[in-house]
Amino acid sequence: MLKFPAKAAGFIMPLLLSILMTFIVSFVSTLKGVGWAAFTVTGWLGAWGLSWLIAFPSLLLVLPVVKKLTAFLVRP
Repeated sequence: MLKFPAKAAGFIMPLLLSILMTFIVSFVSTLKGVGWAAFTVTGWLGAWGLSWLIAFPSLLLVLPVVKKLTAFLVRP
């Protein structure tokens, strides 16, 4: 299996995290918004795609801040 170099982890981790989190959250939000009767996979995937387009760049921007805040709040 092809593996990325270790330096790619800073990009791969937010990529995977944003995919998984937006997948779950958009499902719940779509379901709550339209209900089971009107729920469609197409509608959900449209909501997921839009939320991922926002989430991934946001994660790349805020991750350094979150790492610093975590280091401040957690004892070494």
